[in-house]
Amino acid sequence: MDAPSREPPAPLALTMGDPSGIGPEIAILAHRERGPRKLPPFAIYADLDLIRDRAAALRSTISIEPVSDAKEAARVFDWALPVVPIPLARTALPGEPDAANAAATILAIKRAVADVAAGLASAIVTNPIAKSVLYQAGFKHPGHTEYLQALANEFWPSAAAHSVMMICSPQLRVVPVTIHVPLKEVPLLLTTADIVDTTRIVAAALVRDFAIARPRLAIAGLNPHAGEDGALGTEDRDVILPGVEALRAEGLDVTGPHSADTLFHAAARSKYDAAIAMYHDQALIPVKTLAFDEGVNVTLGLPLVRTSPDHGTAFGIAGKGIASPLSLIAALQLAGEMSARRVRAAKP
Repeated sequence: MDAPSREPPAPLALTMGDPSGIGPEIAILAHRERGPRKLPPFAIYADLDLIRDRAAALRSTISIEPVSDAKEAARVFDWALPVVPIPLARTALPGEPDAANAAATILAIKRAVADVAAGLASAIVTNPIAKSVLYQAGFKHPGHTEYLQALANEFWPSAAAHSVMMICSPQLRVVPVTIHVPLKEVPLLLTTADIVDTTRIVAAALVRDFAIARPRLAIAGLNPHAGEDGALGTEDRDVILPGVEALRAEGLDVTGPHSADTLFHAAARSKYDAAIAMYHDQALIPVKTLAFDEGVNVTLGLPLVRTSPDHGTAFGIAGKGIASPLSLIAALQLAGEMSARRVRAAKP
């Protein structure tokens, strides 16, 4: 008897990001690489004229096809870039962000999440936004990830979403416990409970979305040499170590706190599957040094898969034809892999 057929995941929902940034053009460049890179089908949620204008600026002969949702993208992806129309208020000029278009930027994100919730898309991949532009239009969330968490709680009210940012590259996966806060506030904000909760979420995601049966997790210290038993700061001993011990008691393969200056060389990286860092730059400097063009921002702890290129809007080079699509390509590939694993796990 033949094995039952497995329907592939629905296509991905790609948001346009800030329409004056590089998001629209790298989406066009990524679609051009769909065959060589074996990209999963995706639709970009964007203004049709915006995509046509950016394609013309790139001198691209790409076909552009409006579709009603990401699921319909599978029909046209092989020969055209599918676009779910999200009209802009004003024509977007490259490198000149306009708060008048903030509502469309936000709507693209919400519509993409809604389509994942409805089963019309398998995952969301987000192009970069400019928070300062959205704030001018009354955006109430600290950033992209916090907005996605709010949407997850709206569309999956029983999921109790708790977002955690992971930056992935072929060489390193790293997660900061505190993210966009001033460095002087990090010691005040770090708690044992946050370290434990973050690490649990990372461990579960590595099993579910990365197919790592027993994840090995290394937890960085905060102070030089992990505090030297209190001589260089007490947070490592009094806040981080109790978290490590609690996680070990739960049966997780966790080590630390490690001195961060020796945690990211090749031999050290071979001993863990992800590192938990205490603050933003402690996490992002090593991964961006190792793989600046290949890093992917992954939001863990949500009921949907979300990835993003690990760079900003790049207004300074928008429209100049020099933006690299490599990080977006990596984000699309990873979102496809993660959503496929979730589909397989859900099958009887």
